[in-house]
Amino acid sequence: MSSWEGVRVTVVGLTPAGFAAADNLMHLGATVTLLAEEPATGEDEERAKLLEVLGATVRTGPGSTADLPVGTDALVLGEEHPLAGAAAGFGLPVWGELDLAWELRSRESPPWLAVAGERAGRVADHLAAMLRAGGHRTLTCGTGGLPLVEAAMDPTPYGVLVAALDPAQLHRAGGFAAHSAAVTEATDPVLGRVYEGVEHACVYRVEDAAAEDLVREADVVEGARAIGVTLGTPAVGMVGLVDDVLADRAFIAERQSSAAELGTLADLSADEPALLADALTAAALARAFGVEPVAVRNGLRTLS
Repeated sequence: MSSWEGVRVTVVGLTPAGFAAADNLMHLGATVTLLAEEPATGEDEERAKLLEVLGATVRTGPGSTADLPVGTDALVLGEEHPLAGAAAGFGLPVWGELDLAWELRSRESPPWLAVAGERAGRVADHLAAMLRAGGHRTLTCGTGGLPLVEAAMDPTPYGVLVAALDPAQLHRAGGFAAHSAAVTEATDPVLGRVYEGVEHACVYRVEDAAAEDLVREADVVEGARAIGVTLGTPAVGMVGLVDDVLADRAFIAERQSSAAELGTLADLSADEPALLADALTAAALARAFGVEPVAVRNGLRTLS
């Protein structure tokens, strides 16, 4: 949308994501009505009062989301809701958290590295540590953390944004296109949307055939690479484990005949398979972004 000035936006959900959407849209000149089916108590009540002070209309409690307010120009979902169908039926644009964040990002917005799946948060934490060890100003957001819209609108000149995403956020992914992306486990086909439009690397677990299928089906930028992560010995184009060494055979010039050491099992807080897989996934994304092997190791050590 070219301008939000004067647009009458209905936001559903008094969640942190809904609050961030309402707050930032008002900052851009929109007239906001926020609806929430649950009564506002605790932190929700504080958010509701603040939005009202800022000029929003807030309606909470049973029945508040039964109907779309008359005059609505656009619907924003802080959480999935049946009103999306009603809005679409009227021909109104419906924005989810991720596609709204992508729409609102500035022209100077940093590249996004995205992780989707049940363990996305842990991978994102590992990845952020590696990026910071490599000297990159990094902001993390998404599931369990800073709302995506708030991160996208942050004026701080970050060098890279790390997003942990769940199926609900990817349900309406719009034109989202990450620098590189990974799926931790292919439990839901909608997770494959994180790969759409990827510019550099689609990272997946080699042992997860469904995840590999998601990569094959994705429409990516020409030249983007599929990078496998394995708990075994990595083949060319993979990141994996050689004895106790985390090894990269994907992002080095001599990958046909050798591997780069990214750390050892001693650099991890534990050697359980799931943690190792998450660390390797984060390492693959970090390497795709140009982080040097020593920074990958140092990032792992900060979390151990």
